[in-house]
Amino acid sequence: MQRPAHRWTQGPPRARRRDPSPSAAAGPADHHSRPRAATSGSSDEGPPVSNTSGSSTPLIEAPSRRRWPLLLAALVAVAVVVGLLVVLTGGDDEAAADRRSVRLGVVGASDPYWTDFQEAAADEGIDVEVIDFSDYNQPNPAVSEGELDMNQFQHIVFLADYNVAADDDLQPVGATAIYPLGLHSKQYDSVEEIPDGATVAVPNDASNQARALVLLQSAGLIELTSGGTIFSDLADVDEAASRVEVTALDAALTATSLDDLAGAVVNNDFVERAGLDFDDALAQDDPADPKALPYANIFAVRADDVDDPTYRELVEIYQETQAVQDGVVEVSGGTAVMLDTPVEELQASLREVEDDTRAAEQD
Repeated sequence: MQRPAHRWTQGPPRARRRDPSPSAAAGPADHHSRPRAATSGSSDEGPPVSNTSGSSTPLIEAPSRRRWPLLLAALVAVAVVVGLLVVLTGGDDEAAADRRSVRLGVVGASDPYWTDFQEAAADEGIDVEVIDFSDYNQPNPAVSEGELDMNQFQHIVFLADYNVAADDDLQPVGATAIYPLGLHSKQYDSVEEIPDGATVAVPNDASNQARALVLLQSAGLIELTSGGTIFSDLADVDEAASRVEVTALDAALTATSLDDLAGAVVNNDFVERAGLDFDDALAQDDPADPKALPYANIFAVRADDVDDPTYRELVEIYQETQAVQDGVVEVSGGTAVMLDTPVEELQASLREVEDDTRAAEQD
C-alpha cells in the first residue's frame, strides 16, 4: 500500500529581514529561502527542495533517464496484451457467429444415441435441440409451421399419408433405419396359443395399421379381403375368415393395454418403454425385404429445405457416427436394419406412395 504523497503548499513570499550579524549569516538556511543553484558536480536528479520540516529530502523525485527504457517496455507489453484480448474476443465472436442451430423433433428423445448425435453434431459446429413428442400426429405439423426445422420419427408411408391428408409437401432428406413391426403378448408364448375370438390390437394411424394388419395376416390370425396392401384398414378384415377380432388403439397405448388383450402389434418406439423384449415378439415382418423401402424411417424437412447443407450434414453425421449407429441397433434390440439410401430414391418412393394414396381415395 503506497503512502500518500506529502502535500506541501507555499504561501506568498515574505520579505527577508537583513541581519547584519555574522552569526545569523552562518546559521541554518530559512525554510522559505530560495534554493541555491546546482553546481556542476550535482546529481542528475536536480537540487533538493526543502519541505516544511526543514529536511533537504526532495518532495518529488524527477524520473531517472535510466528508467525510461523500462517504462517504454511496460507500455509495449500492455499494448500487446490488449491487442491479444481484442483478437481472442473477436475470434470467439466470429466462431459463435459460425455455429448453426437446428430444432429436431423425435419420438423417444431419451434414447441414449440422441446424446451421441448431438455431441457429434456439436463437434461440427451444429447445435441440435432435440424435442420429444409422444404423439405421432404432432411432429409433421410442427415442421410445416416452422416450430421445428426437421423431424425423425416416421417412415415414408406415414409421411405420404400426412402429405395427402394435410395437402402438405414435407420431403425426406435422408434415411435412418427400417424397424420390424412385432406382435407381442403377455398371456401367450406363441401365435398358436392365442385362442379363436380373442382380441388383438393394432395402431390406429393409417400407415402403421395397414402394416400391422398385413403382419397379422402373415401370422395366420386374420384374412384381408384385398390380400393386404399399404392401404388396408379394419374394414378390409374378413371377420368370418379370421381367427381373432381386431381393435385399433393409439400407437402409444397398444403396449400398455396388453394386460387386457391377447396380443398387440407394438411400434418399436414403445417396446422397451412398456418393459417388453424385442426377442419375445410372437411374430414380426422382415425389414430386409426389398419391398420394405416404403417403411424406411427418414429425416423429413420442408420442401424448400431439401438441399439445405446443414440438414444434409446432419444426415451424414447420423449415418457415419458409429456411436449413433450402434446405439440405434442396441435400442432396437438388435432388430434395426441401418440405411444410407440415396435421397433421390426416398423421394421417388414417397411420390409413388402419395400417388397410390390419392388414387385409393378416389376409388
